[in-house]
Amino acid sequence: MEPILFPRESGQFVAGRSRDVFVEEEGVQKVAEMLYHLRHSEDLTASGWKKANPLAPAPTSDQALNWVFVVDTMNFSFWPEKESQQCEVTYKGTTYTGYLTLCAAITRAMEEGVPITDPKYFSQMSVEELGHVLRSDNGTPMPMLQERHQVLIEGGRVLQEHGGSFRSFISEAGNDARKMVELIVKKIPSYKDEATYEGRRISFYKRAQILVADFWGVMEARGEGDIIDMDWLTMFADYRVPQVLVYFGALRYSDALMHTLNRGEALRSGDRREVEIRGCSIWSVERIKDRLCRLVHERDRETCSINPAVIDFYLWPYAKKHHKEMAHIPIHHTRCIYY
Repeated sequence: MEPILFPRESGQFVAGRSRDVFVEEEGVQKVAEMLYHLRHSEDLTASGWKKANPLAPAPTSDQALNWVFVVDTMNFSFWPEKESQQCEVTYKGTTYTGYLTLCAAITRAMEEGVPITDPKYFSQMSVEELGHVLRSDNGTPMPMLQERHQVLIEGGRVLQEHGGSFRSFISEAGNDARKMVELIVKKIPSYKDEATYEGRRISFYKRAQILVADFWGVMEARGEGDIIDMDWLTMFADYRVPQVLVYFGALRYSDALMHTLNRGEALRSGDRREVEIRGCSIWSVERIKDRLCRLVHERDRETCSINPAVIDFYLWPYAKKHHKEMAHIPIHHTRCIYY
């Protein structure tokens, strides 16, 4: 039996066989040029992570790193069934939607004295307790509460078995990004984001990779967060970044797929088209990174240190900020625990 392909190889494999999603080199060049002009800005550094995660606590304790674990373990499926029914959480005068609703809810719970970042607590909490933590302001609940409860309990029990904190758990992998992802996927089943495509077992490991990248980002790549092999990570294949890649022309959807998505038809996890969107997104960002590094080398005679995770850290908030300009490009909808 052939070994499972890791995310980068999975992206290349899918992009070479895709029938409904295509990586477009002209768009790849356009994004690389845009990022080239931003190459010295904080947006393309580990510090830029803080801009996309303004609610993250300072990394001064195990509790802060457990915050990252709790949030990333439940970091999936925020899109509403109807655009008018967004789950909202207001924290310190700011109303948040999407992923930031989760961040706001966890931070709010900590301030209210709920030990939501303590594995002893969240490995045993009831679904009603989690429902209260994740309560919205407007009566629209966060989707998939039962699933979020299940994966949080599972994750908490694993941390309990490995020293009682995310820091102690992840230290078993050293400071190596690949080993960290492998450890997370091996020990915590909900992070095992895999599929079968054209007869091959492939992987995306979106949440496992983002957990490592968020650990690196919250530590601002210093000291304990100075992880080797960060280039091993790919972008984090979700539903927001593909939209911005299509917007810039680095990805193209077939007319048939565009018609399906415009009709609002949901794609099940593992559907060929869903796999192609995610796989080609990974490969598109790989091509963007390669082109960007070539531009830096040719024009500046320098080595490029920008990796796919940092490119994702830039593209995701860009998509969020410019969502009105991209409204004509449909987001694919897949209700699952992987993204």
